[in-house]
Amino acid sequence: MKKLTATLAAAAVASLGAVATAVPASAAPDTACQQAGLKTLIEARLMDDVARGGLPIATAVGLGVAPRATTDVSALPDPLPLSVILADHRAGSSSLFVYPWC
Repeated sequence: MKKLTATLAAAAVASLGAVATAVPASAAPDTACQQAGLKTLIEARLMDDVARGGLPIATAVGLGVAPRATTDVSALPDPLPLSVILADHRAGSSSLFVYPWC
């Protein structure tokens, strides 16, 4: 099971990498969005759990996060690893999800 989870996480990171590379070279990572996302996790008292075991997609949706129309949620690992969440926040308008705090 751990191998499957690692494989899914790797696939999610790879797909996110493909999305992130579609951003023009002149675009800077959206670190303000990432910081706001971290603040949201801390305020919701989820940071420790997410750091240890990831963020269930249903929990993210409960916080107001919505998948973009082009995102195949069924292809993503659930829970999402923190590294994927952070990278997605930095992806700006090329992210897999729309974050209400960004």
